[in-house]
Order: sequence, then structure tokens, then C-alpha cells
Amino acid sequence: MYRKIVKYLEEWKADAHRKPLILQGARQVGKTYSILEFGRTHYENVVYFNFETNPKLAESFGEDISPGYLLPILSHIAGQTIVSEKTLIVFDEVQLCERALTSLKYFCEDAPEYHIIVAGSLLGVAVNRAEFSFPVGKVDMKTLYPMDMEEFLLAMGEEGLVERIKKCFASDKPMPSALHDSAMQLYRQYLIVGGMPECVMQYVETGDYILVRHTQDTILASYLNDMSKYNHLNEIKKTRLAYDNITVQLSKKNTRFQYKLMKKGARASEFENALEWLCLSGIVSKIYRVEQIKKPLENYRDIDAFKIYVSDLGLLCAKKELVANDILYMVEELNDFKGGMAENYVNVQLSINGYSTYYWESERGAEIDFVIQRDGKLIPIEVKSADNTRAKSLKVYMDRFEPEYAIKLSAKNFGMEEGKKTVPLYAAFCI
Repeated sequence: MYRKIVKYLEEWKADAHRKPLILQGARQVGKTYSILEFGRTHYENVVYFNFETNPKLAESFGEDISPGYLLPILSHIAGQTIVSEKTLIVFDEVQLCERALTSLKYFCEDAPEYHIIVAGSLLGVAVNRAEFSFPVGKVDMKTLYPMDMEEFLLAMGEEGLVERIKKCFASDKPMPSALHDSAMQLYRQYLIVGGMPECVMQYVETGDYILVRHTQDTILASYLNDMSKYNHLNEIKKTRLAYDNITVQLSKKNTRFQYKLMKKGARASEFENALEWLCLSGIVSKIYRVEQIKKPLENYRDIDAFKIYVSDLGLLCAKKELVANDILYMVEELNDFKGGMAENYVNVQLSINGYSTYYWESERGAEIDFVIQRDGKLIPIEVKSADNTRAKSLKVYMDRFEPEYAIKLSAKNFGMEEGKKTVPLYAAFCI
């Protein structure tokens, strides 16, 4: 299956100032698969070391972590000669060996001709809690997310539809209604399947939602396992409670995160570390409210007002135990959850495209779901789960801040009216 990360890896390989690359991301997003596929097609050979499946490997990174000392040992363990420029060296689950991470500094300084990619599921957690020096400035870093809507469409064999969507997005011309309906149906399928590569592959091959849900449940179980394995003992319960509660809060009319909804008398100080762990592990992301619409948005965020979204739509539906048909037909019983689910979907697509997302709220409660910086401009984005796109909050925002244009995401076809760019939900990947 095609992953956009391949383009980035090709550019990294060709870069004369290339440093060892750290590829981070939540479990099961396809880090190892993407790296090994890239290695097989772009190098003469790949040597792969996994610190989780081979715990003794860490012993090789004892006292001496210089490339001159490590390379012969790694060659011996792999049973292959490591040749500069021609061999890709891969360290997997590198968060389990702090010294291996530190060694990247010396590879960068003393042996830049060797190509190294390291991957880790809980690197954020490891780096935050570690007692060693992280190789700051000596590594390139990239986050891999689950597959976005475009990658899902390509996996489904819809290359022609992807091109048509991109053209309509650029021109603001509506799609033929039959294609629009078909794309909306694929969007709903994506909500159920999500972007975990294994789930997408299963769905493409079998079309069986029950099989996909079984895989999603397995991934959720591995997340819970990580919470127990890589977390402080007194934080495990809180982290699990926080994760369970995030999906509940997305069903509220106001999706802003509220500690008091977690348990009676809950306070920020009690659950801050649990939320931080979930964010660092890539399982969820936090978006803050901005108090002013000025650049840089980061300077105007309110650290006490935020929303939390999960990293994958399929896992969200699995966590809520939603039945596939209910989402395919958007049944009325889901009304309370539709808005939060659509917002979560859009945040995933924007994050994959590299945006830092924020939201805005007026004194009187008008709310804009997302504000991003696009092509140097601050652009508001309103999200509606259906096609009733009357957006009073967007009008309030536009009257006050006069943005060059706004984006309205909904079930409506492409178009442009009064400075509002109408974009169907399935085309969020184009932003």
C-alpha cells in the first residue's frame, strides 16, 4: 500500500546534510513496514535490529557507542556486511535502549556516510522520562500517523477519484453528484476502518468490518498493555480512565475537555500526567484554544482550555463499540456523537498534513472548530457532520477578524460563496 512517507524518506536519502532519522508514531501506524519497504527498494541491503524482540541486543551498546566499535558488532549480529551509503541500518523499538539513541549523535558526527533510521512507538514517553542526553540537533525527526483519507482511497483503488477531488478542491467546482455520493460513502467507510495499515489492508482484501473490528480491538489492547508496561505504577489507573473518558467527551455538545467529567471532584493536577503520557505516546492529541487571532498562534494559546482527539477514527469507533451500519447510514441515535467524530476526523487529516491546530471561542460562545496557518494566512475552519451548513459562529469570526477566506467542511459539494470555501468532508486531506 502506498504511504506518503516514502516521498519524505527519498528526500532524506538524497539530502547531502542527512542525519540519522528518528521515525516516531503510535503503535501499529506502519513505521517498521514503511522503513523496510523503503530499504528494500532503495538500498542494496537492510540490517534490522529490534530491541523489543531481542532484549540482549542492548548489551552491545554498553560502554563504547562509537560507530567504529559498533559497526563490526552489528554486522556480525546481522550476518551481513554493513557498507556505507549502500546499507540501511534500522533500529526498531529504540525507546527500550537509551544508549542506542545516544549513539546516533556519534554516527552523525563521526560516520555521517552510514544511513540509519530508528523507529519507536513510545519515543515521546521515553525521551520525556529518560535520564540520558537526547541527541538534540544530531538527528532528523519525523512523525508517522495512521493513513489519511487520500491513502485510504488509493488503497481502495480510487486513483481517478483522488485526482478529481484534488481538481475540484483547487477550482471550487462541484463534483458530479454520483461521484460526490460515492466519495461520501467512502468517507463513512474510512470512519469505520480508520487508518491503521493492517485494518485498511484487511478491509481492502475482505470488505469484512467484523474482521477489521477484531484487529482494532487487538490494537486497543496493545495500547492498554503499554499503559501498564511503560508507565509509573500510580499513573496506570489514571491513564486508562483518561483514555476511556476522552471518547465519552467527544459525544458532548461542547467538546472542550473537562476534568470534572472524568470523576467527581477530579482536578487537573491529578490527571495532567496521564493526559501527557497519552499525548507523548501518539495515542491522542491536544488542541488549545487561542485567545487572540494573531501570529504566531502558539503565543496566544490558553493552556487551561483544550480539546483532545484520538489519533485514529477506526479505533475511536471500536472504543465506542459502534456498529458499522450505524455509521454507514449515519443513524439518528448517533446524533450526539456525529459532530465530535467529524471534528476528530478533520483534526487527524490536518495533523497528518503538518498543521498545528487550535480552536477559537468568542465571549458569547461562538466557536470555530479549527484555526490554522495556511500559506502564511490565518484561516478558520468550520466542521459540520451533515449538509446543513448554516454557520453562525463562522459569520461572527469573519465579521471580527476579516480573514481572506474561510473553509466550511460538511457533506455539501465543493463551492465558494461570500469568502467561504465549501469543502466536502472526504476532501479534508487537500487542505
